[in-house]
Amino acid sequence: MGNPKVSIVTATYNDRENLKKVIHQVQSQDYENIEYIIVDGGSTDGTLEVIQDAEAIFGERLKWISEPDRGIYDALNKGLRMGTGEILGGCFDEFASPDVITKMVGRIEQEGTDGVHGDLYYMDGDRIVRWWHQGQGKIRFGWMPAHPTLYLRREVYERFGYYKTDYRISADYEFMIRILKDKKVKLSYIPEVLIHMSHGGTSTNSLGAYLAGMKEGHRALKENGFKLACFTDFCRTLRVLAQFVKRSYNKQSY
Repeated sequence: MGNPKVSIVTATYNDRENLKKVIHQVQSQDYENIEYIIVDGGSTDGTLEVIQDAEAIFGERLKWISEPDRGIYDALNKGLRMGTGEILGGCFDEFASPDVITKMVGRIEQEGTDGVHGDLYYMDGDRIVRWWHQGQGKIRFGWMPAHPTLYLRREVYERFGYYKTDYRISADYEFMIRILKDKKVKLSYIPEVLIHMSHGGTSTNSLGAYLAGMKEGHRALKENGFKLACFTDFCRTLRVLAQFVKRSYNKQSY
Protein backbone atom coordinates (compact mmCIF):
# COMPACT_ATOMS: atom_id res chain seq x y z
CA MET A 1 0.00 0.00 0.00
CA GLY A 2 1.34 3.41 -0.96
CA ASN A 3 1.18 6.72 0.82
CA PRO A 4 -0.45 9.02 -1.75
CA LYS A 5 -0.84 12.70 -1.00
CA VAL A 6 -4.37 13.75 -0.08
CA SER A 7 -5.45 17.34 -0.78
CA ILE A 8 -8.26 18.49 1.53
CA VAL A 9 -10.15 21.63 0.51
CA THR A 10 -12.13 23.98 2.77
CA ALA A 11 -14.10 26.88 1.28
CA THR A 12 -15.07 29.63 3.70
CA TYR A 13 -16.44 33.16 3.91
CA ASN A 14 -16.87 35.25 7.08
CA ASP A 15 -17.09 32.12 9.22
CA ARG A 16 -13.92 32.33 11.31
CA GLU A 17 -15.13 30.36 14.34
CA ASN A 18 -16.24 27.38 12.27
CA LEU A 19 -13.03 27.57 10.25
CA LYS A 20 -11.05 27.19 13.48
CA LYS A 21 -12.96 23.97 14.20
CA VAL A 22 -12.44 22.64 10.68
CA ILE A 23 -8.71 23.38 10.79
CA HIS A 24 -8.52 21.42 14.05
CA GLN A 25 -10.34 18.52 12.40
CA VAL A 26 -7.82 18.35 9.56
CA GLN A 27 -4.92 18.73 11.98
CA SER A 28 -6.26 15.85 14.09
CA GLN A 29 -6.19 13.32 11.24
CA ASP A 30 -3.45 10.71 11.71
CA TYR A 31 -2.70 10.40 7.99
CA GLU A 32 0.67 12.05 7.45
CA ASN A 33 0.66 12.98 3.76
CA ILE A 34 -2.05 15.68 3.80
CA GLU A 35 -2.01 18.94 1.87
CA TYR A 36 -4.55 21.44 3.22
CA ILE A 37 -6.12 24.12 1.03
CA ILE A 38 -8.25 26.98 2.32
CA VAL A 39 -10.19 29.09 -0.18
CA ASP A 40 -11.57 32.25 1.40
CA GLY A 41 -14.05 34.46 -0.42
CA GLY A 42 -12.54 37.72 0.83
CA SER A 43 -13.68 37.63 4.45
CA THR A 44 -13.69 40.71 6.67
CA ASP A 45 -14.33 39.04 10.04
CA GLY A 46 -10.77 38.08 11.01
CA THR A 47 -10.66 34.89 8.94
CA LEU A 48 -7.25 35.84 7.53
CA GLU A 49 -5.77 35.83 11.04
CA VAL A 50 -7.16 32.32 11.54
CA ILE A 51 -5.58 31.19 8.26
CA GLN A 52 -2.26 32.74 9.25
CA ASP A 53 -2.39 30.82 12.53
CA ALA A 54 -2.96 27.67 10.49
CA GLU A 55 0.28 28.34 8.63
CA ALA A 56 2.14 27.78 11.88
CA ILE A 57 0.45 24.39 12.18
CA PHE A 58 0.71 23.05 8.63
CA GLY A 59 3.73 24.95 7.31
CA GLU A 60 4.36 24.24 3.64
CA ARG A 61 1.48 21.75 3.61
CA LEU A 62 -0.97 24.69 3.67
CA LYS A 63 -2.06 26.59 0.56
CA TRP A 64 -4.60 29.38 0.68
CA ILE A 65 -6.11 32.28 -1.21
CA SER A 66 -8.49 35.05 -0.23
CA GLU A 67 -10.40 36.73 -3.03
CA PRO A 68 -14.01 37.22 -4.19
CA ASP A 69 -15.67 34.22 -5.78
CA ARG A 70 -18.99 33.31 -7.38
CA GLY A 71 -20.17 31.09 -4.59
CA ILE A 72 -19.17 27.88 -2.83
CA TYR A 73 -18.84 25.76 -5.97
CA ASP A 74 -16.58 28.30 -7.63
CA ALA A 75 -14.49 28.33 -4.45
CA LEU A 76 -14.32 24.53 -4.39
CA ASN A 77 -13.21 24.47 -8.01
CA LYS A 78 -10.40 26.88 -7.17
CA GLY A 79 -9.28 24.70 -4.29
CA LEU A 80 -9.42 21.48 -6.26
CA ARG A 81 -7.33 23.02 -9.03
CA MET A 82 -4.79 24.21 -6.44
CA GLY A 83 -4.46 20.72 -4.99
CA THR A 84 -1.41 18.66 -5.91
CA GLY A 85 -2.54 15.46 -4.22
CA GLU A 86 -3.35 12.18 -5.93
CA ILE A 87 -6.62 12.09 -3.97
CA LEU A 88 -8.88 15.12 -3.50
CA GLY A 89 -11.72 15.84 -1.10
CA GLY A 90 -13.30 18.47 1.11
CA CYS A 91 -13.74 19.18 4.80
CA PHE A 92 -16.39 21.54 6.16
CA ASP A 93 -17.47 19.86 9.37
CA GLU A 94 -16.23 17.06 11.64
CA PHE A 95 -14.48 13.78 10.92
CA ALA A 96 -15.98 10.91 12.89
CA SER A 97 -12.54 9.74 14.02
CA PRO A 98 -8.85 10.67 13.60
CA ASP A 99 -8.27 7.81 11.14
CA VAL A 100 -10.95 8.64 8.56
CA ILE A 101 -8.48 9.72 5.86
CA THR A 102 -6.29 6.71 6.62
CA LYS A 103 -9.28 4.40 6.13
CA MET A 104 -10.28 6.15 2.91
CA VAL A 105 -6.84 5.95 1.35
CA GLY A 106 -6.40 2.36 2.47
CA ARG A 107 -9.69 1.31 0.88
CA ILE A 108 -8.96 3.08 -2.43
CA GLU A 109 -5.48 1.57 -2.62
CA GLN A 110 -6.61 -1.90 -1.56
CA GLU A 111 -9.49 -2.10 -4.05
CA GLY A 112 -7.87 -0.09 -6.85
CA THR A 113 -10.90 2.18 -7.24
CA ASP A 114 -11.33 5.78 -8.37
CA GLY A 115 -12.62 7.02 -5.05
CA VAL A 116 -14.40 6.23 -1.80
CA HIS A 117 -17.47 7.23 0.19
CA GLY A 118 -19.18 6.26 3.43
CA ASP A 119 -22.00 7.12 5.79
CA LEU A 120 -22.78 10.49 7.31
CA TYR A 121 -24.64 11.90 10.30
CA TYR A 122 -26.43 15.24 10.07
CA MET A 123 -26.03 16.76 13.53
CA ASP A 124 -27.91 19.35 15.56
CA GLY A 125 -25.41 19.85 18.34
CA ASP A 126 -24.94 16.37 19.80
CA ARG A 127 -28.23 15.10 18.42
CA ILE A 128 -28.39 13.07 15.22
CA VAL A 129 -31.24 14.34 13.05
CA ARG A 130 -30.50 12.35 9.92
CA TRP A 131 -28.40 9.31 9.04
CA TRP A 132 -27.18 9.07 5.45
CA HIS A 133 -26.74 5.32 5.02
CA GLN A 134 -27.19 4.24 1.42
CA GLY A 135 -24.38 1.80 0.72
CA GLN A 136 -24.01 1.05 -2.97
CA GLY A 137 -26.83 1.40 -5.48
CA LYS A 138 -28.09 2.93 -8.70
CA ILE A 139 -28.75 6.61 -9.41
CA ARG A 140 -31.98 5.75 -11.20
CA PHE A 141 -33.44 4.43 -7.95
CA GLY A 142 -32.51 7.50 -5.94
CA TRP A 143 -29.14 6.34 -4.66
CA MET A 144 -26.31 8.83 -4.29
CA PRO A 145 -23.12 8.93 -2.17
CA ALA A 146 -22.97 11.40 0.71
CA HIS A 147 -20.98 14.15 -0.96
CA PRO A 148 -19.03 15.28 2.15
CA THR A 149 -17.64 11.73 2.42
CA LEU A 150 -16.63 11.52 -1.24
CA TYR A 151 -12.88 11.54 -1.95
CA LEU A 152 -11.72 10.98 -5.52
CA ARG A 153 -8.54 10.45 -7.46
CA ARG A 154 -7.37 13.51 -9.34
CA GLU A 155 -7.92 11.74 -12.65
CA VAL A 156 -11.69 11.84 -12.13
CA TYR A 157 -11.72 15.65 -12.17
CA GLU A 158 -9.31 15.77 -15.07
CA ARG A 159 -11.58 13.48 -17.07
CA PHE A 160 -15.05 14.76 -16.16
CA GLY A 161 -14.44 18.37 -15.13
CA TYR A 162 -15.39 20.25 -11.99
CA TYR A 163 -18.57 21.64 -10.43
CA LYS A 164 -20.94 23.63 -12.65
CA THR A 165 -21.18 27.08 -11.12
CA ASP A 166 -24.57 27.85 -12.69
CA TYR A 167 -26.07 25.51 -10.07
CA ARG A 168 -26.75 27.35 -6.80
CA ILE A 169 -27.52 24.37 -4.54
CA SER A 170 -27.09 21.05 -6.32
CA ALA A 171 -23.83 21.30 -8.27
CA ASP A 172 -22.47 18.47 -6.12
CA TYR A 173 -25.42 16.26 -7.08
CA GLU A 174 -24.99 17.10 -10.78
CA PHE A 175 -21.28 16.35 -10.54
CA MET A 176 -21.87 12.95 -8.95
CA ILE A 177 -24.49 12.06 -11.55
CA ARG A 178 -22.07 13.06 -14.30
CA ILE A 179 -19.19 10.91 -13.07
CA LEU A 180 -21.27 7.88 -12.02
CA LYS A 181 -24.02 7.58 -14.64
CA ASP A 182 -22.04 5.47 -17.11
CA LYS A 183 -20.34 3.34 -14.43
CA LYS A 184 -16.92 4.43 -15.65
CA VAL A 185 -15.95 5.66 -12.18
CA LYS A 186 -15.68 2.90 -9.57
CA LEU A 187 -16.15 3.80 -5.91
CA SER A 188 -15.27 1.90 -2.78
CA TYR A 189 -17.71 2.05 0.11
CA ILE A 190 -16.83 2.13 3.81
CA PRO A 191 -19.88 0.96 5.78
CA GLU A 192 -19.50 3.30 8.72
CA VAL A 193 -20.09 6.94 9.59
CA LEU A 194 -17.16 9.04 8.39
CA ILE A 195 -18.47 12.59 8.76
CA HIS A 196 -20.64 14.49 11.24
CA MET A 197 -22.21 17.35 9.29
CA SER A 198 -24.04 20.28 10.83
CA HIS A 199 -27.70 20.20 9.85
CA GLY A 200 -28.80 23.36 8.07
CA GLY A 201 -26.47 23.66 5.09
CA THR A 202 -27.32 25.29 1.78
CA SER A 203 -29.70 22.53 0.70
CA THR A 204 -31.13 21.56 4.10
CA ASN A 205 -31.71 24.78 6.04
CA SER A 206 -35.40 25.13 5.11
CA LEU A 207 -38.20 23.47 3.19
CA GLY A 208 -37.82 26.11 0.48
CA ALA A 209 -34.13 25.35 0.13
CA TYR A 210 -34.84 21.62 -0.04
CA LEU A 211 -37.44 22.12 -2.77
CA ALA A 212 -35.08 24.39 -4.70
CA GLY A 213 -32.43 21.70 -4.40
CA MET A 214 -34.84 19.07 -5.71
CA LYS A 215 -35.68 21.32 -8.66
CA GLU A 216 -32.00 21.67 -9.51
CA GLY A 217 -31.56 17.93 -8.97
CA HIS A 218 -34.30 17.25 -11.53
CA ARG A 219 -32.52 19.53 -13.95
CA ALA A 220 -29.25 17.67 -13.33
CA LEU A 221 -30.88 14.35 -14.14
CA LYS A 222 -32.38 15.72 -17.37
CA GLU A 223 -29.12 17.30 -18.46
CA ASN A 224 -27.35 14.00 -17.92
CA GLY A 225 -29.78 12.01 -20.05
CA PHE A 226 -32.14 10.45 -17.47
CA LYS A 227 -35.48 10.12 -19.25
CA LEU A 228 -37.48 9.11 -16.17
CA ALA A 229 -36.18 11.92 -13.97
CA CYS A 230 -39.47 12.24 -12.07
CA PHE A 231 -39.24 8.59 -11.02
CA THR A 232 -35.70 9.14 -9.75
CA ASP A 233 -36.85 12.29 -7.91
CA PHE A 234 -39.54 10.24 -6.17
CA CYS A 235 -37.12 7.47 -5.19
CA ARG A 236 -34.62 10.03 -3.95
CA THR A 237 -37.26 11.69 -1.76
CA LEU A 238 -38.20 8.35 -0.22
CA ARG A 239 -34.56 7.67 0.57
CA VAL A 240 -34.17 11.07 2.24
CA LEU A 241 -37.27 10.51 4.36
CA ALA A 242 -35.93 7.11 5.43
CA GLN A 243 -32.76 8.79 6.67
CA PHE A 244 -34.75 10.53 9.41
CA VAL A 245 -35.84 7.21 10.95
CA LYS A 246 -32.64 7.14 13.01
CA ARG A 247 -33.02 10.74 14.14
CA SER A 248 -33.62 9.84 17.79
CA TYR A 249 -30.09 8.47 18.12
CA ASN A 250 -27.37 10.62 19.69
CA LYS A 251 -23.62 10.64 19.32
CA GLN A 252 -23.14 8.35 22.30
CA SER A 253 -25.21 5.61 20.61
CA TYR A 254 -22.29 4.36 18.58
